[in-house]
Amino acid sequence: MAFKVVITDYEFDKLNYEEKVFKESGLDINFVKAQCRTEQEVIEAAKDADAIINQYAPLNAKVLNELTNCKVISRYGVGVDTIDLEVAKQKGIAVCNVPDYGIEEVSNHALALLMSWSRKIVELNNAVKNGNWDFSISPPVYRFKNRIFAVIGFGKIPRRVIEKVQPLGFTLVGYDPFVSAEEMAKYNVKKVELDEALTQSDVISLHVPLVKDTHHLINLGNVNDLKDGVFILNTARGPIIETEALIQGLRSGKIAGAALDVVEIEPVPEGHELLGFSNVYITPHSAFYSVEAVEELRTKTARNIVEALEGSVPTYQVV
Repeated sequence: MAFKVVITDYEFDKLNYEEKVFKESGLDINFVKAQCRTEQEVIEAAKDADAIINQYAPLNAKVLNELTNCKVISRYGVGVDTIDLEVAKQKGIAVCNVPDYGIEEVSNHALALLMSWSRKIVELNNAVKNGNWDFSISPPVYRFKNRIFAVIGFGKIPRRVIEKVQPLGFTLVGYDPFVSAEEMAKYNVKKVELDEALTQSDVISLHVPLVKDTHHLINLGNVNDLKDGVFILNTARGPIIETEALIQGLRSGKIAGAALDVVEIEPVPEGHELLGFSNVYITPHSAFYSVEAVEELRTKTARNIVEALEGSVPTYQVV
C-alpha cells in the first residue's frame, strides 16, 4: 500500500534526513514537498494525504476539516500551536511533536542571553569598536547572588536552565500549575504562584507553551505590577508577551531590559519600536539551533510519521 506524505513547508536546503527515515522504513511512501503559506495552499497540497509534516503553515479547523485521509501530523519542534488540536482529535488524527531535541540548545541560549545582557556585553563590545574604552557606560551591573530568578513553566528546558544558573547564586523560584512543590524542590526551586513570580523576581525566564491561558501572560494589565527593574527572557513563544506591554514597561523603566529569541510578529518589522531599545536583545528564533539538534529534530519528526503509518502509537504523540 502506498502512502502519500506531504510536507506543508520547510526551510531546509534538502530533505535528506526525512527521506532516509522513509527509505529505511520499507514503506511505500510518496513524499510530496510543498511550500504552503496559506490555508488554501495547504488544502490543495494535502487534502488526500495520509500524513503531514508541518513547520509553520496553518493547520487550523478550516484546513483540517478538508482533509479526507489524514492519519497523522508531525510538527517540527516542541510547540503545536499551528495545529487545531481539538479538531484533530475529533477527526482521529494523531498529532506529534519532538519535545526533547533542543533542550541543551535552548537552555544554553537562555543562559547566553542572561549573561550577555547582565554584563552588558553587546553594549561594551560596540563601544570599544567605536573607540570608546570606558566601562562606565555599562552600569548598573549587579551580582547574581541573592537576586531572584523565576522560571515560568517547569518542563525539561527550564529544569536544564535552572541547573545551569544555580551555580551563579540566584534564589530560584518557579511557577507551573501542573508541577508539585516537591518536584520543584528537587531542583532547589521554591514553587510560587504566578503573581508572586511576576512581582518579586529580578529575572523572569519564560518556558511555557503557547495556549489560550498563556497568550499575553505578560500584558498591559499586569506589566505595572512587575518588580521595578525586572529583566525578561523569552525563548518560548512570542505571543506570551504582549508587545505593547513590553514597550510600555521599557519606556517607563519598569522593565530594565529583555532578551527575546521569539516575538509576536516574526521577523520584527523594519523600523519597529522594539528595535530601537539598546537594552533589548533580539535573536531570530535561533535558540533551538545546532547542527546536531536539527538532525535530531528532522529525524524524529519523520519517525513519528513512520510509526503512525505502521499502525503503532508514535513515540511523541500529543493527541
